[in-house]
Amino acid sequence: MGDPVAEYTARLQQQEREIKSLSAEIERLKNPQNLDLSSTGLDELREENARLKYRLNILKKSLQEERSYSSKSMTNVNQRLQEIFGDAISVAYPDLENAPLAVTPNQQAKFGDYQCNSAMAMAQMMKAKGLKVNPREIAEKIVQNIPDNELIERTEIAGPGFINVHLKKTFVSKLLTNLLVNGVQPPPLDRKQKVIVDFSSPNIAKEMHVGHLRSTIIGESVCRLFEFIGHEVLRLNHVGDWGTQFGMLIAHLQDKFPNYLSVSPPIGDLQAFYKESKKRFDDEEEFKKRAYQCVVRLQSKDPDFIKAWNLICDVSRNEFQKVYDCLGIRIIERGESYYMDMMADVVKEFEEKGLVELDEGRKIVFAPGQSIPLTVVKSDGGYTYDTSDLAALRQRLFDEKADVIIYVTDSGQAGHFQLVFAAGQMIGWYDPKVTRVEHAGFGVVLGEDKKKFKTRSGDTVRLMDLLKEGLKRSMDKLKEKGRDKVLTPEELMQAQQAVAFGCIKYADLSHNRINDYIFSFDKMLDDRGNTAAYLLYAFTRIRSIARLANIEEAALRKAAETCEILLEHEKEWKLGKCILRFPEILQKMVDDLLLHTLCDYLYELATTFTEFYDSCYCVEKDRQTGGTPSMAMNQRVRSALLHSGMSQLE
Repeated sequence: MGDPVAEYTARLQQQEREIKSLSAEIERLKNPQNLDLSSTGLDELREENARLKYRLNILKKSLQEERSYSSKSMTNVNQRLQEIFGDAISVAYPDLENAPLAVTPNQQAKFGDYQCNSAMAMAQMMKAKGLKVNPREIAEKIVQNIPDNELIERTEIAGPGFINVHLKKTFVSKLLTNLLVNGVQPPPLDRKQKVIVDFSSPNIAKEMHVGHLRSTIIGESVCRLFEFIGHEVLRLNHVGDWGTQFGMLIAHLQDKFPNYLSVSPPIGDLQAFYKESKKRFDDEEEFKKRAYQCVVRLQSKDPDFIKAWNLICDVSRNEFQKVYDCLGIRIIERGESYYMDMMADVVKEFEEKGLVELDEGRKIVFAPGQSIPLTVVKSDGGYTYDTSDLAALRQRLFDEKADVIIYVTDSGQAGHFQLVFAAGQMIGWYDPKVTRVEHAGFGVVLGEDKKKFKTRSGDTVRLMDLLKEGLKRSMDKLKEKGRDKVLTPEELMQAQQAVAFGCIKYADLSHNRINDYIFSFDKMLDDRGNTAAYLLYAFTRIRSIARLANIEEAALRKAAETCEILLEHEKEWKLGKCILRFPEILQKMVDDLLLHTLCDYLYELATTFTEFYDSCYCVEKDRQTGGTPSMAMNQRVRSALLHSGMSQLE
């Protein structure tokens, strides 16, 4: 007997191929230029088109059934409803191309669980074509054509044409059982993709400061998101490790530590070392000349100068790693120097295609629709950040064969990346319809005075100092709660780090990344509201229920496999539906890269569980009477989902 999973997979793939073939044939029949009307009657064409659509709908329905039976993954309920309403709209209005499809969770339970709002937008489309149709009539026709399905209990038309959807409790119960038995698994991918995320990117010889905090936290979280749903992710750190500043650093190194080639120089404070060299560069003309000579020697790859450069880079790397270790960051360094040997070929390619213009000795490139050019070669023959980023983009597309490339930097660089992406498309490196190349910008970190976050002396806040302050504040909070009395020293230190670094990360992620946000230790350590401290409290409470229940994992699994989850109480029903929205949240974040959506969802989930806990027994106090399986399992689902969300996407 063959492997049933392999058989299901083969059948699904075959059906998907047939769907693509039929869809292509339908599109061909829609285009009059592809038809020989002299030899083929119009009626025959219409009949063939109808037959193809019928076969297509049968295949789609079969495919959905196969997926629902064979998959151990969670189901995206919203996506499934969109497919159902999409089919209904295409049958009800077959001539309306690209009909708007809008399905959202209902905000008020009395109006149902989901809502389809397509009718009003469809009425506007028809009006633009000279057809005046009442949106409510459109909604009625859509409802009449909803295909048989396992999701919908009933629908109601409200107001001008809203279609309220009530889900079947048996369907929700079945999905919750699947979740209990198989764990939190994202919906299956159509195709595994290679995703490159460029984030953090500090400059060598400079301290990481609070400005690097957001890129590092958001970038790592984007990586975890794509990994969690099943893609291959490459984390890249595009550090600033090349340029004229290294000339002055090497010249200063030669003066201060003349035996650096044989004895490793004890550079303890690289930031101070940088400031000393910069002052000399600004004040001493002779030093400035020697610094330029050092740049030339470095760019010609003189071994002594390469060693000096590596020494400086290593000191910085060690400092960066301290921050990455605190925040749990895994990342591969590929600085500007990695792309140095590729830049000449990039410029040559643009020149050969006639895309380079000369401007006062510079070589520039204008991309379509852009008023500002990219400078690919300076007047002195040197390369620029533009050249470096173009070379990086090309290498990631052609050598790494990336399907998705995401750059996580502050929003101030949005214009620069817009130019780079436009140039990459112009030269034919990628098609945005096929390859996703995107800049995920973010706002700045503000102090509580709503100005740029600075020290009292006006300096930029060092990131390591910020993390140390977080550790101090979290320990104070733990001692205030008396945790030092009940935890061992090792447990207390683990709790200190979890609270400090978790709260710093969550405070960033819980805000819309596009906006500026105010950094406040007091707010992020508050255990009220949408904070990591509150979620940690909620999670701990749920785990304590599991400990109190004292039920073996095997017994819970058996109950999950053999008992139906009864969703009789309104708070059980609310919690069950909330849990099942997790795949929708994942998909939304993949689409828009706005990670605060998950934080909002987790907070809603925690508060919904609290409502459930306050209204229903999770563990029956009288053990002689036994517990209610549905309630015990709801607790288990909530625990598993919250744990997965926090650990996978923090």
